[in-house]
Amino acid sequence: MPRVAGIPGPYWVFFYSFDCGEPMHVHVRREQAEAKFWLRSVALAWNRGFSSRELNDIRRIIIDNESVIIEAWHEHCG
Repeated sequence: MPRVAGIPGPYWVFFYSFDCGEPMHVHVRREQAEAKFWLRSVALAWNRGFSSRELNDIRRIIIDNESVIIEAWHEHCG
């Protein structure tokens, strides 16, 4: 599962290799919590363990780094 480089904060931002057939998205993990966000409109797909406040922070991080994440998606998924 490739991690997206250069994104600040305590979160692991990454893709699962087997997800490349799905619409563009990113997974975010910290400790035991994980969430999935769609990238085209930066919307939460699902959440397991993050608080609402953290989800808002993560969404802002994704929006602020959207071009880097999309570039990494294309590099990884083709």
